[in-house]
Amino acid sequence: MLLVMSGIIFGTVSLEGKVALITGGASGIGEATAKIFTRHGARVMIADVQDDKGRAFCESLGSSVASYIHCDMTDESHVRDAVDAAVSRHGKLDIMFNNAGIAGSLCMQIRKSEKADFERVVGINLVGSYLGTKHAARVMIPARRGSIVMTASVASVVPGMASAAYTCSKHGMVGLMRSAALELGQFGVRVNCVSPYGVATPMTTAGFGMGVEELEEFFHEHAILKGVRLKAEDVAEAVLFLGSEEAKYVSGVNLLVDGGLTITNPSHGLFRYSDV
Repeated sequence: MLLVMSGIIFGTVSLEGKVALITGGASGIGEATAKIFTRHGARVMIADVQDDKGRAFCESLGSSVASYIHCDMTDESHVRDAVDAAVSRHGKLDIMFNNAGIAGSLCMQIRKSEKADFERVVGINLVGSYLGTKHAARVMIPARRGSIVMTASVASVVPGMASAAYTCSKHGMVGLMRSAALELGQFGVRVNCVSPYGVATPMTTAGFGMGVEELEEFFHEHAILKGVRLKAEDVAEAVLFLGSEEAKYVSGVNLLVDGGLTITNPSHGLFRYSDV
């Protein structure tokens, strides 16, 4: 369906014929993205360590459009095999969504943090995205096209919103994205990040020890943009854009889906006005 306004034609974003590999795709933002991708015509491969959940999800989407592979993002052979499996099954890879990640400990004090937790968070979030980018590039370069998207966070822009480990991993992902965008642009491959504010996913609800509605209300209370609560589907829509041809000249961008949160430090309360 097309909408025409003032001579400008707006059409529905299409991923018809596209093939996407989504890491961490069995739940949360990855799951929401897989649903939107398939709704727009893509075939997806879900890579995750949540095997039962991942397989059941793919069955719900339909075997003709979705398939599952076990993938530990800290193991390069797993990541390589996931990319190769997508190409073997569908003949190509158009979109790589490096989405798998963990929050790790919620300890905000670096002096009380544990080295093992730091290494685990950075290993999955940052090193995992590096491996996904490396092996996606391996198959995208010969095709002279492709889109790589990484799930970063508002913590990639401002500190103090998460642990040092999580903040470092997300800051590092933006550096990784920019380096890859610079290197891979000559081959027609685009690389971008999407950085959302808090979303009530299974990972965050478990981490905060809250239900979905309670956590959404908590995030909304500390948000700049009022009257709307950020959902995984909203982040997925941003990924859809970055992966599509509508973003064919968008590369090297950290797309903030944060309702303006990072333009200031909301904890200062300087921009909180009442109607009185």
